[in-house]
Amino acid sequence: MARATERRRVMRLRGDERSARPDSLAAEEPLEIRIGGEALTVTMRTPGHDFDLVAGFLVGEGLVGAVEELAALRYCAGTDADGANTYNVVDATVRGARPALSAHRNLLTTSACGLCGRDTVDAVRTRSRWDVSTDPLRVPAALLYELPERLRAAQRAFDSTGGLHAAGLFAPDGTLLCVREDVGRHNAVDKVVGWALREGRLPLTGHLLLVSGRASFELTQKAALAGLPLLAAVSAPSSLAVDLAEELGLTLVGFLRERTANVYTRPDRIG
Repeated sequence: MARATERRRVMRLRGDERSARPDSLAAEEPLEIRIGGEALTVTMRTPGHDFDLVAGFLVGEGLVGAVEELAALRYCAGTDADGANTYNVVDATVRGARPALSAHRNLLTTSACGLCGRDTVDAVRTRSRWDVSTDPLRVPAALLYELPERLRAAQRAFDSTGGLHAAGLFAPDGTLLCVREDVGRHNAVDKVVGWALREGRLPLTGHLLLVSGRASFELTQKAALAGLPLLAAVSAPSSLAVDLAEELGLTLVGFLRERTANVYTRPDRIG
């Protein structure tokens, strides 16, 4: 199977000096997601935890919401020039009524960002199974300040490449339950949500999600669809992310670093 990092030789420039040295790169490959053999989408991702990624993606699309609804995940056809399996195609079997895939995305999703638009905004109200506005979560500010360091300490691939985003799921007491890394912020979140789905943990009532980059609309939507009442980011949120969080009653925190933070919505959850 493909690895999350690759080694390449590069020319190192330091002032007037030049030298050759090995460098570690974050791997990026396409992953085709199918349901019942029918293509749904292709996403650019860092190989690893692919089943979590697919499960989380399906949650984010409103296609599944409980572990019982996801009957199976398997790698299928996809070979390189030598005939070896590339492990770049995953087929999901969903229990119950077959989703109408034509109503969902059938496009390339880049690692830089996911896809969003008017359909996605409108779909949040109809697809979300959990009302995060009623979640009684309360988080001391002192605990919130500790989360970025805990997430950073668990970013193993980032240490060697410097090129991966991370998402971390925390229990109410600050225990790091799951961390995933990927070249795409949305993929890292999907991998965390997919892990939670497969572990039978949805909805993630009373839990916190921290992302290493900015908080976009799509990440806010993914958090809400997983039942998360709090999304924090070490960088800035977008205006649409704030609007969506306010509408849904989700606590959105930005610029969480060095014992500072901006709480954009539902500040009553921060003690």
